Amino acid sequence: MTTNTGAVAGDNQLNTAMSGITALLLAAFVTYTLMWYLGAVLGNFALVLFIATSITGVYWVGERLYFLPKRRTAAWRLTQSLTHRRAQLAAQGITDVDTDWDNSEASQQLLRQPWWLDWTAGLFPVLLVVFVLRSFLFEPFKIPSGSMVPTLRVGDLILVNKFHYGVRLPVLNTKVLSNNEPARGDVMVFRYPPQPSLDYIKRVIGLPGDEVSYLNKQLRLNGELVAQQALPDFFDSDDMRYSMQFETKLGGKEFRFLNDENRPAFVPGASQFEGRDNCNYSAQGVVCTIPPGHYFMMGDNRDNSLDSRYWGFVPEENIVGRAFFVWMNFSDLGRIGGFD
Repeated sequence: MTTNTGAVAGDNQLNTAMSGITALLLAAFVTYTLMWYLGAVLGNFALVLFIATSITGVYWVGERLYFLPKRRTAAWRLTQSLTHRRAQLAAQGITDVDTDWDNSEASQQLLRQPWWLDWTAGLFPVLLVVFVLRSFLFEPFKIPSGSMVPTLRVGDLILVNKFHYGVRLPVLNTKVLSNNEPARGDVMVFRYPPQPSLDYIKRVIGLPGDEVSYLNKQLRLNGELVAQQALPDFFDSDDMRYSMQFETKLGGKEFRFLNDENRPAFVPGASQFEGRDNCNYSAQGVVCTIPPGHYFMMGDNRDNSLDSRYWGFVPEENIVGRAFFVWMNFSDLGRIGGFD
């Protein structure tokens, strides 16, 4: 009796401790999320998801190996106790008992998962699926700006292929398995070099070793002019203005881009990025030789894009994946579909 009482007291203390620890963890998560939303801290969703999956995974293992067996044992003991009590009453000629031991409320209460496991171990399978899909297969993004118009519009919800350029470790972004190399014309998501916590999306223009020339709004690669064909002006309903529109082909991919005839050709405000010595800026634009392991990126909205002309080259380790599909735009369902 003393042993059982001591075990129950120990279980109650453990439950109280775990309840308090879980409450603190949830409070920390809510506080961080709120501060992220208010802009007080720079959020890192990949890191938060990894931590949440790891913590709930520990709870899930504890539930399977310790807490659930303990509850089942307690429920079994209760059942045995009720069975014994019923047998004793039956021996005394009492068959009408007030306890339905097969479905006793007390037994169900013992088997019931406490709230701190329901909010942790119960969420682990969902978080694990999201973590695996987002880290190794496909990741959703929302287009926040018009730098990739007309290919991508503000509000487009897109999918990014995370394994196209190779498998990378979550959070660390270290490549552990190679696949395809980035190709000219790919629409790529990458970590913004000046601030790697931000994700950017642009088009791959130049590969390592290429000379990229963008002078007087004419693009040349390794001295060869990239042909372009004029199309009817493009009306951007977000900005309520027309822009000159062209069609071109790069790396086997045909796409359209915009130029603003009222914007000058020179690149204002280029930063002192690493490798700037590889670039020559002039009133006509910029000419850059891309260093090994780096890529030159530009937006399709050429005069409304903060890209490699301004902040430099994208290192290979910053690559996130290749964008390939618009899965939703709540303002225009016709946007759904693949793109180059």
